[in-house]
Amino acid sequence: MFVDEVIIKVEAGKGGDGCCAFRREKYIEMGGPYGGNGGHGADILFKVDEGLHTLLDLRYQKLIKAKNGENGRGKNQHGKGAEPLIIKVPQGTVVTDAETGLVIADLSQKNQEEIIARGGRGGRGNTAFKTQNNPAPNYSENGEEGESKTLKVELKLLADVGLVGLPSVGKSTIISCVSASKPKIAAYHFTTLNPNLGVVKSSFGKSFVMADLPGLIENASKGEGLGDKFLKHIERTRVIAHVIDMSGFEGRNPYEDYILINKELEEFNSKLLDKPQIIIANKMDIEGASENLKEFKKKVKNIDIFEVSALSNTGLQKVVDHLSEMLEKIPFNPLYDESQVESHILYKFKKEEPYKIEKEEEGLWHIYGNEIEKIFKRTKFTSDEAIYRFAKKLRKMGIDDKLRELGAKEGDQVRILDFYFDFKD
Repeated sequence: MFVDEVIIKVEAGKGGDGCCAFRREKYIEMGGPYGGNGGHGADILFKVDEGLHTLLDLRYQKLIKAKNGENGRGKNQHGKGAEPLIIKVPQGTVVTDAETGLVIADLSQKNQEEIIARGGRGGRGNTAFKTQNNPAPNYSENGEEGESKTLKVELKLLADVGLVGLPSVGKSTIISCVSASKPKIAAYHFTTLNPNLGVVKSSFGKSFVMADLPGLIENASKGEGLGDKFLKHIERTRVIAHVIDMSGFEGRNPYEDYILINKELEEFNSKLLDKPQIIIANKMDIEGASENLKEFKKKVKNIDIFEVSALSNTGLQKVVDHLSEMLEKIPFNPLYDESQVESHILYKFKKEEPYKIEKEEEGLWHIYGNEIEKIFKRTKFTSDEAIYRFAKKLRKMGIDDKLRELGAKEGDQVRILDFYFDFKD
């Protein structure tokens, strides 16, 4: 089964919790803190496997969850970090964050691997907090949560040339003649339900990949017929080859067919029309095709047109050789520009505000933000010393002063995530 699009949720591993322990041994006075750090949670990686050609393996995995790091232990034993969870995907897979719409990874190279969700950092044990002023800290940290994302995973086939055209114009016959691909061929529309790839060799010994892309009819870009299901595969192709039934055998006008297909390509992605194109005038062995081609050439200029008969395998080698020459002059361009790609670079001049405060109702304040929530999650509220340290951090961040400035009074409640605290002036 050919599956080229799935929606999945991934959860990277949580970091292990730090340990709060003390050294208590005979003859060793004031042994001090003895708690180890937690291990790093497992990252989730997607890796290209050239043996895969479909996303079928991911179709029934609605949630992919990586292992957590081990907790720290006494005797300064650090928890073991979890090994990355590697998910194998076909070459040409694009991973997009379903919430932001940004591309996380475009896995188009052989053996390429990318971190899709990062595991949480392990919490520090109390040994890590030992200072000259506090030689025996009685607190440790929780491990950080791993990243959680909802992903849209798409397979966009890697082909140099894409054959496009209405149903039954001969795309599958052409690819079967010029390559070893053996698609299903029959005299009815939508015979081809899945893209077919074939390696094509020119007379000069150069090889390239050709794809037969099915499903294009009027309003395909809006979801009719096979809809836009296979239009995405055209985005990677370097050359678009229009296959047109020049015989008009089914009462169609070849020029109108050409305009219709270009319109669907433009509505799906206007950049597709910027790709180099050729026209393959097929079924030239049928009566009336020559007259139709003359009329067609009067309306379509400045584009190479090749007369072929796929049924009798006439003229196809000339097309293959021309495509091979075209591909040598066309550079490989990235599928996405920088504005579409999620950046993992931290810009120190674009630092997010550490917290925000909102008044939800009279006497209730909500504090939120990535940094303050991260501090809260890492804090173990199991000792007075840990609670004091958390309160001290809030004060240092200016939260107490900000609450007073906004009108908070003693006895008001302050919410961070789902936890409530009393505000004391």
